[in-house]
Amino acid sequence: MQESKRKPPSPARAANSRPYITSAVGMEDTVGRMRARRSSLFTRTVIWVTGVICLAFLLGSLAQAWTNSQLAQKVQQAQQQTQQLQAYHDHLAQLQQHYANSFEIEKEAREQFGYVRAGEHPVVIISAPDQQPQRSTHPANPPAPQNFWQAWWNIFFG
Repeated sequence: MQESKRKPPSPARAANSRPYITSAVGMEDTVGRMRARRSSLFTRTVIWVTGVICLAFLLGSLAQAWTNSQLAQKVQQAQQQTQQLQAYHDHLAQLQQHYANSFEIEKEAREQFGYVRAGEHPVVIISAPDQQPQRSTHPANPPAPQNFWQAWWNIFFG
């Protein structure tokens, strides 16, 4: 009795026939064909999930590389600032050594603030507003002679 309920296997499909005609007529796909479809769906799903995971790893590594470059720039800026502060510290240390001498402090106080010691009498020279301060009688660099004969002429005939 069971043999009569069983459907005969479907004949091979013709090359130009449509793939879904058999299911419309009532002939079902074979077990192998259904297994192949499930396997194909499973394969596609695995490929898509693998692609999404790879994309997530790629984006994560790109984000990490960008963060590392930002941190490297901040470290470089901090090193430059540290070098500038170290140079300023060295300058201040030199000034501190310079002014550790009491004679230097007294000299600066006299020059900048006009301080005098007790018992000294300060002398302040004030020039008239229309007079200009005296200049040295010798110029720092004498004018260069124009040529050799001009220099001799100036020596003899002034």
